[in-house]
Formats: sequence, structure tokens, C-alpha cells
Amino acid sequence: MAHILAVDDEPDVCALLERTLARDGHTVRSCTSGAQVDERLCRWADCILLDVMMPGEDGVALCRRIRGLTGAPILFLTARSEEADVLQALGAGGDDHIAKPFRLAELRARVAAHLRRQQRGGAAVHRLLRGTLVLDLNACRLLAGEEPLPLTKSEYAICEWLALHPGQVFGKEQIYEAVFGYDGTADESAVTEHVKNIRAKLRAAGVAPGPIETVWGIGYRWKEGEG
Repeated sequence: MAHILAVDDEPDVCALLERTLARDGHTVRSCTSGAQVDERLCRWADCILLDVMMPGEDGVALCRRIRGLTGAPILFLTARSEEADVLQALGAGGDDHIAKPFRLAELRARVAAHLRRQQRGGAAVHRLLRGTLVLDLNACRLLAGEEPLPLTKSEYAICEWLALHPGQVFGKEQIYEAVFGYDGTADESAVTEHVKNIRAKLRAAGVAPGPIETVWGIGYRWKEGEG
């Protein structure tokens, strides 16, 4: 089972998260402010839940601070459902968001889905060559040459899904469901923001134009034979 760090300025919410996720056998530590989150906790956690609206260092600022310390999936808990707020949270390095008030079953399912992707692996090295890019499927890394790109878990998962189906066009809803596997309405804005971040990181690594092509009115595809 996993180590989960929950950060929310409401003690009652922290207690609820601890009780709920403990049902699945997880060990949960909670903090009521960003100031309590240090490098040790970040490296301990397999998954991190962040409230967005907190006094002092809010969840978005906290995410920016700790993203370089951990590759663990970061899920935002937010009562602010406006698209701009969601995109800001994902742009800071978050992997997903859950709107407050949330259903406990949904919370458990989303945490479980991210943990499954994080813990995936196997004994044999399995690499996929796509042009100048290499996908290390066991380590869940995308490499430009021999240098791994600093993708979040969700960004890598989108790249992997598209690269495994080169030339095939997928709608944003299809990508969300394939990558995250959740029931319910897919969050197309999350996919858009993740693709934007992927492209920026590819450009920074000298990969331009990148392999992810927009098919207007439909979605995205990984261009065949390119990387």
C-alpha cells in the first residue's frame, strides 16, 4: 500500500482524508499548511493531495515549490472549478484535480488510478523508439537522446498512449479516459493543459516541432515516424 501526503488547512478535511484512504490500506500523513511540507515528506509520499485555497502558501505555490523534489502524482482538491483556476493548478505541475465537495468513492478511485500508473513496471527493459525520442515503458520516462524530459506522471502517460498508437487520432475525452480510467465526464481542459506543458518541455529539449499534432475539431495524434 502507498504513502499519501494530504495538505489542507481544515483539520476536519484532513481527518476525513486519513479515514477514507486508510480503508484501502494506505498510510496517510496530513499537514494543515504548506509551511509544514518539507523535502523529507515529499520524498516519503507516493501520492500528494493539495488543497488549493490555503492561507499563506496556497496549493498552487506549494506545488511549484515541491514539484522538483518528487515525481509522485499531485492531485488538487479545489472548490474553485473555474477553468482558469484548474489550468493554473495543472500548469504548476499537478496531475489532476478533484472538485470539493467530493464523493469519497471518487477520491479513492482517482488516488488508486494514479498509484497504479506510478507503480507499473516489469523485469525486462522495454523501450519504444519514436524518431529522436525514446519511451522507457518500465521506468515511465520519455528521453530526448539520453536525457529524460521532466514530465509529470500524467504528461508522460499521455505521451505513452499517443506514441503507442502513432497516426491514430484521439479526442480529448478518449485520451482522458484511456490515461486516467475514470468513470464520468472526461476533463478536456486537463488534457489540453497537459499537452501544452509537454510541447513546452519538448521545445526546451530541442525537439521542435514536436510529435504531438493537433487535429482541429477532433483532438490529438502522435505523428507517424516522428519524434
